[in-house]
Amino acid sequence: MADNPRIEDLRRRVEKDPASIAFAQLAEEYRRAGRPQESIEACRAGLARHPGYLSARVTLGRALLELRQLDEAQHELEVVLKSAPENLAAIRGLAEVHHERGSLADALTYYKAALALARNDPDLDETVADLTRKLGPQRRPDPEDGLSFDEMQRELSAHAGPLPTLRETPPPAPYTPREPPAPTVLQSPSDLDPLQAHESARRRESDARAVLTLAALEQWLSAIAANHVARTQPRA
Repeated sequence: MADNPRIEDLRRRVEKDPASIAFAQLAEEYRRAGRPQESIEACRAGLARHPGYLSARVTLGRALLELRQLDEAQHELEVVLKSAPENLAAIRGLAEVHHERGSLADALTYYKAALALARNDPDLDETVADLTRKLGPQRRPDPEDGLSFDEMQRELSAHAGPLPTLRETPPPAPYTPREPPAPTVLQSPSDLDPLQAHESARRRESDARAVLTLAALEQWLSAIAANHVARTQPRA
């Protein structure tokens, strides 16, 4: 099948002058004609002489994308964005790369950036709306990621319920001085210093309450984490 006149004319120009920048137009015509491999070859030959020709690099990235060579396509398009951060074709191409991979959240980020530059593009607007519906209002974290501080607060408020009530331990009785016992009935060294014995008992009581409180809190947080994981696991 003969080439269309446009491709034939551009090919002759490039063959006559291999340094001609017409290679970029030729590569784009190949891509539009559904011939991505020839587009890639034309781009690479021309970019070897003109590495800074960004439009040709975009064409190369898009042709690679059409052949599902996603890593190479992403690399070429990212090179473009380093020099031209608002290059719409490169941004849209990266959105499609992530979309092809199934990385919908990343794809949506690039589609939104593209839509910000092309606000009247109905295809972009429809794609952004569709992905937004699929992802929902908020992307949920993976269970392996754990909970951030803000997420923990929300989980506590929404699902934890009240902290389990601990059985109250009566406070130690106030210290009342007493008559020292006769030496023959002393039972322990603490009896020699009633104030020291009282303080020691109070500290032991306080330590026991702290241990119980910590254990209850750990049980509470474990229940929250288990509930979070159960709700984020995909349903069979």
